[in-house]
Amino acid sequence: MNLFVVRLKELLTSSGKMQKEICADMNISKQKLSKWKTGYNEPSLDELIMIARYFDVSIDFLLGTDDDILTER
Repeated sequence: MNLFVVRLKELLTSSGKMQKEICADMNISKQKLSKWKTGYNEPSLDELIMIARYFDVSIDFLLGTDDDILTER
């Protein structure tokens, strides 16, 4: 399992929100999120940016190239 899938699942769980709410917030379908969670599909660059902004993490963290969860501002 790739690190993106692991990290996405961790972020979804730690958010305390229902996946339905997260999908509505990001304006994506539940099917799209499900495919990301299973590794069946990967998000596009624009979608990675959206995910990182939504969870306030870096893209490097999402992709597993950096273990620092916080974005630098």
